[in-house]
Amino acid sequence: MCYHARMRFRLPALRSMPAYQRQVCLFLLPYALGTLVLTVLPALATLVIAFTRYQAVSPPTWAGLENLQRALRSPYIRTVLHNSFFFLALAVPLRLLGALLLALLLQRRGRLFGLYRAAIYLPTVIPEAAYALIWTWILNPLYGPLNLVLRGLGLPAPAWLAEPWSARLSIVILSLFQIGEGFVVLLTGLQNIPRSYYEAAAVDGASGWQAFFRITLPLLAPWLLLLVLRDLIVSLQNTFAPSFIMTYGGPGFATTFLPLLVYELAFDVVDLGLASATLVLAWALIGLTALGIWNILSGLRRQE
Repeated sequence: MCYHARMRFRLPALRSMPAYQRQVCLFLLPYALGTLVLTVLPALATLVIAFTRYQAVSPPTWAGLENLQRALRSPYIRTVLHNSFFFLALAVPLRLLGALLLALLLQRRGRLFGLYRAAIYLPTVIPEAAYALIWTWILNPLYGPLNLVLRGLGLPAPAWLAEPWSARLSIVILSLFQIGEGFVVLLTGLQNIPRSYYEAAAVDGASGWQAFFRITLPLLAPWLLLLVLRDLIVSLQNTFAPSFIMTYGGPGFATTFLPLLVYELAFDVVDLGLASATLVLAWALIGLTALGIWNILSGLRRQE
């Protein structure tokens, strides 16, 4: 009787598995179609156009590696690549560090902690154009609140968007407040670490720093790696609205990053072949950077 009773409970579950999988596929179908139409197909079209001469008013003709060679020889494009890597070298580590520190501080439960978490996530959901306009007001050298505070403290007040070094730094600063997604990911990772690990470490006499470096950081390593690879792509992509609205790449091309460059080549110069080649070159450089980070971290884990 016990055997037949168990079978009666198991068989409905087995029969429901294909139906459940069909429901999951149906729910994922719109997302898969959107990804195919809006991401995969345009990416493949860009890859093909990168090897053609195409000015949009006539059919494309095959050009081989000509566009890639033009992109590598252009001083303007090399300057833009330098600006982009400067931005990534500063923004990605600082965004990751900020998200990690805030997740560590706000991993407790409570009413105020929930409010603080919502406040951290809020800049992430503000439309990019509105966010850029807000920062244009904040960084205004005459009446912007940031310079008013700096003058009140007796500190120098830079002309943020009027000088090359401060304009480039301004784009980095405004990107540091849009860390809501990374914050949520790391907060989830911290809450998935069993408390028993820390209790055992405390019994063994481990300090807070030792627990962080021996327990928290190793267990968060996959989450951190995911955010690094994501930020290499998303952070650079999100520079378009600030650089377009706030400075349009100036002063002196200091805030011209790859997304704005591709826009200019495609819609101002109307050289879709060179624009596509520049975008493919950016994909290759970001991919090589991500692969290098992956290999370094994999080497460190093998040494451990």
